[in-house]
Amino acid sequence: MKSILEDAAWAGIELESAELSRYARHITIPDVGLDGQKKLKASRVLCIGAGGLGSPVSLYLAAAGVGTIGIVDDDKVEFSNLQRQIIHGVSDVGRAKIASAVETLKEINPALNVETHEVRFVAENAKKIAEPYDLIIDGTDNFPTRYLSNDLAVLTGKPNVYGSIFRFEGQVSVFAPNLGGPCYRCLFPTPPEPGQVPSCSEGGVLGVLPGIVGSLQANEAIKLILGIGDPLVGRLIHFDALKFRFREIKLRRDPECAVCGENPTITELKEIDFACEVPEIATEKEMKEIDVHQLNARMKEDKPFVLLDVREPMEADICKLPNSTLIPLGSLPESLGKLDPSAETVIHCKAGGRSFEALKILTDAGFQNVCHVAGGINAWSREIDASVALY
Repeated sequence: MKSILEDAAWAGIELESAELSRYARHITIPDVGLDGQKKLKASRVLCIGAGGLGSPVSLYLAAAGVGTIGIVDDDKVEFSNLQRQIIHGVSDVGRAKIASAVETLKEINPALNVETHEVRFVAENAKKIAEPYDLIIDGTDNFPTRYLSNDLAVLTGKPNVYGSIFRFEGQVSVFAPNLGGPCYRCLFPTPPEPGQVPSCSEGGVLGVLPGIVGSLQANEAIKLILGIGDPLVGRLIHFDALKFRFREIKLRRDPECAVCGENPTITELKEIDFACEVPEIATEKEMKEIDVHQLNARMKEDKPFVLLDVREPMEADICKLPNSTLIPLGSLPESLGKLDPSAETVIHCKAGGRSFEALKILTDAGFQNVCHVAGGINAWSREIDASVALY
């Protein structure tokens, strides 16, 4: 395959003596050589996200000698990130992820040019941010940004190195219609309906998994820059960490794809509608939802009520609210007999997604005096009681 870089982009690049020593193990590989290292130095890679996947991706690209890495992230480091986001440390908790990432990457490679974009990646700014880069690496954990990065890559003719993780499983592919392959929408034309997938913050992931998947993404990016090997264009790799099994899935371009098909209907960037935490579909929502401050005030009153926790037992082992009743969402329908339909019931979970689903179950079953807590126990930890573990 041919490098995604034009010859003119790296023709004038020279390596200093320190760089020749630093990258000697690359340069002595016939498929890389001096010219390949010059291509890496000339390349510009945009990494969307400085979290679980963005950590290993940016770390290995910096170490490999990629000249410029752009990072998009507007989040701050939390303790729960440290289990998998290896670019950050304990002293970084509370700092902007961008600042933490730059510091770590510069320690690995002081010559690296890091361009930071401490903003939320949205349709209004995506094209301007991505314009100067050669390829896009999707290190996101939410559907709106995932579809946006895909559409951006297609419309700008840049490869999109995709990765996703969930619990013990990960996926990697290169979506690049400009290289003859399909895009993400060819595989998943539209995002899932709310409730079909776990909440973006509630699914959980094995800490080492992002390191594996992110390293594979970095590998694909380097191959595309060097123009070597067989990139994952038209193929998706599924990895099962429990069984230690890799499975390859052949992908085909959809001629009716809305963005890369023969008659595309998506010709400009726009946000997709997707409710990550709480679907905005409830009627009389104001009457069915309270915030953690309202819950705190209610807990101080003498009037009894049922505080229903619909998380999993493992989550309750991490943290729980006092006097709460644990019934996991999955077993709630067959456990309704344990609850009093006439009692005031307040439902909470981790971040609000499952409690909203539980609200619908109880309402459909005839419970009338029931509501759920927006933001869940994580909001309680942030706004009411920091001694309750944030996870």
